[in-house]
Amino acid sequence: MLTNYIVLALYLGILLLIGVVAARQVKDIKDYYVGGKRLSYWVVAFSSRATGSSAWVLLGLSGMGAIWGVFAYWVVVGTVSGVAISWFVMGKPFKHLTDRFDSITIPDYLESRFQATSPRIRLVAALALTFFVTIYVSAQIDATGTAFESFLDWNYYTGAVVGFIIVVLYMSFGGFIAVAWSDVFQGGIMLLGLVLLPLVMLTQISGSLSQEIRAVDADLLSFLGPGGFSALNLAKIIGFVMIGLGFLGSPQLFVRYMSIRQESEIDRGKWVSVLLTFTMNFSAVSLGILGRTLFTSAGDDPTQVLGNGGQEVLLYAAGQLLPAVLSSFYIAAVLSAIMSTIDSLLVVASSAVSRDLYQKVYHPSLSDKELSAFSTRVTLLLSIVSLVLALAVAYFSPTRTIFWFVIFGWSGIAATFCPMIILSLFWDKYTEPGALASMVTGFLSVPFFKFILPQWEAAAPYLINMAELFPSFILSLLAGYIVSSKRHSLQSS
Repeated sequence: MLTNYIVLALYLGILLLIGVVAARQVKDIKDYYVGGKRLSYWVVAFSSRATGSSAWVLLGLSGMGAIWGVFAYWVVVGTVSGVAISWFVMGKPFKHLTDRFDSITIPDYLESRFQATSPRIRLVAALALTFFVTIYVSAQIDATGTAFESFLDWNYYTGAVVGFIIVVLYMSFGGFIAVAWSDVFQGGIMLLGLVLLPLVMLTQISGSLSQEIRAVDADLLSFLGPGGFSALNLAKIIGFVMIGLGFLGSPQLFVRYMSIRQESEIDRGKWVSVLLTFTMNFSAVSLGILGRTLFTSAGDDPTQVLGNGGQEVLLYAAGQLLPAVLSSFYIAAVLSAIMSTIDSLLVVASSAVSRDLYQKVYHPSLSDKELSAFSTRVTLLLSIVSLVLALAVAYFSPTRTIFWFVIFGWSGIAATFCPMIILSLFWDKYTEPGALASMVTGFLSVPFFKFILPQWEAAAPYLINMAELFPSFILSLLAGYIVSSKRHSLQSS
């Protein structure tokens, strides 16, 4: 146990040091929100991957591998495809426009792109972003409590509060610069942890890997899901693959394109980002499959052996197979996944409330110095709200899984913003009313497909398996297209 605390102290000490050093580089509000737009491609690539991975990869996705087997690799297909399209197709156009408009937030970009004459689009974007980011951050705080509970035998609620305090402390010093550099450090820990443990687990397999897996459950080797092809399995494949849609415009990821030094850096960063995504996500699923094979037998309930939803498979495997020093390293790996996402989301949400609402709409004469101080207070407030939400969900829904808790917040951000970002980059006829229609439709569709439509018994199994992101994304896309097209038709007539 002492080893665990020593490793944890070293990890936290490095994070706080990064925060202090970064604080010296923050000269103005552009530094605080987008690192002064001077970060290198490899910093941005690691930062975007650390932010996009979060606890749902180390805990949630590895848990999916344990429950679903190779079927969970469909998530890898979706995430790698989404990251590749984002970097290869969308990154440079977005960077070009945001530099031209001198944007430092997503609402800045939208207001300039549509030449908005009222603050409506800035208001809607900021409010939607704050709402879903709060849910997403609460999911990460929930994961923090789970990690401390599993590794250090702490009370869940104590662990969640301690994790909350840690991230607020170090990111308050240096804003986005602290976030980006801490993501490089934390992304490296995550990558090493995800690659190392499956290799160790493979050495424990004495015979044929496929035969060992089949002996536990033959369905674990089916890429078409349990029982083979069916309409329900097809719906789940679509849901898994379409998780990648969230990489096509989510503000917490696209703000990194704003922060990179120049457009040409994206050409190099895209290869780093895609390779990191594939390695991390493939390793996470593989770890889950290997954990199910090593630590359960035919007929066992993996959710009992490997934790709720199988999501403690990484923690269990590290404790069983590694010496204390290396096992303790996985405390840092899991916390890295969590913290690297919380800090990025809080910077984005803080900028939405502080700059896009408070300064730009209500107090345009506010100085950068006053805005920076206000942003720090807003960050703390949003953190507290997320903490309270995480503790409430843990209390009222003890059987929740991190993966699906995160996916709701991820889906809300993606359905609200991604269709709008795509259309704004590649369709000249896209209008401000169309963008508002996209955002509002995406925002409302996620809870509709998550909570309301599944009440329809005939459709419920398919909707639950497909999840809410894909249908919400399509409706948002259609709403923007229809409203913009109608607007142009009226103007033409």
